[in-house]
Amino acid sequence: MNKNEILSKLSEIFREELDNEEINLTEETTANDVEEWDSLSHIQLIVAVEKAFGIRFTSSEIQSWNNVGEMADSVASKL
Repeated sequence: MNKNEILSKLSEIFREELDNEEINLTEETTANDVEEWDSLSHIQLIVAVEKAFGIRFTSSEIQSWNNVGEMADSVASKL
């Protein structure tokens, strides 16, 4: 699975979890760019991403992400 495919799947997950069909993620997208993405929904997004890809993140990985691109890199490294 390449990075574009991962970003596409992440966009689907974010749309579903945040109930916003207009979300289109890029590598530069941050929580500040998505109105519904707050600290509580962040946890729900992490769980949904882990479940969708069949992976687990460490808390240090999660804390190190500055944008969606870094999240996608973490997903790719675990596939």
